[in-house]
Amino acid sequence: MTDSLGEKDKTPRTARGERTRRALLSAAAEEFGEKGFHEGSISGITRRAGCALGSFYTYFDSKDDIFRALVADMSGQVRDYVGPRIAQARDGIDAERLGLLSFLEFARSHKEIYRIIDEAEFVDQAAYRTHYESTASRILVRLREAAARGEVSGEPDEIHAWAIMGMNVFLGLRFGVWDDSRPVQEVAAIANALIERGIGSGGRDGNPDNA
Repeated sequence: MTDSLGEKDKTPRTARGERTRRALLSAAAEEFGEKGFHEGSISGITRRAGCALGSFYTYFDSKDDIFRALVADMSGQVRDYVGPRIAQARDGIDAERLGLLSFLEFARSHKEIYRIIDEAEFVDQAAYRTHYESTASRILVRLREAAARGEVSGEPDEIHAWAIMGMNVFLGLRFGVWDDSRPVQEVAAIANALIERGIGSGGRDGNPDNA
């Protein structure tokens, strides 16, 4: 089967094929996380995955191709790890606490994510932007739903979402990758207090006209 551009569809059609593709993506995360995109190699990926070079080309066209797939995959892994935990939140403010807490947990067990996402800015800027824009969009949806329930003040804006995401990203770097000795509950609670005092239903809404 080919798509509209005449390219071969490399989507796995069997459970075995999906396992092989998953093994290649996991190996790519290790390879690129350790060596970076430019020093990492297809042969290094296949060695880590324990599969033949031909198997790589069954599912990916090139090193660039698997890197793009890896960025999307890791972004999806974060979403899928954080989402169910946020669903347990008491309210909108607590959802952001759980979001950060679970992201810190994820970052500690997938420290390679920072190097991979950072390199995406130069290897595939579209994938880099999509990662952050989709994350900010999910935060904004949560904030607006919380506002509709009266759990946050004012009218949540894209600026609020990007500010929260920026805080999470750098806290993940500092307390997830560089040093993981601080309890994630403590880090998330301190950061969440800033959000609660800033846009919580009992705080100011962040509108400069109301400052």
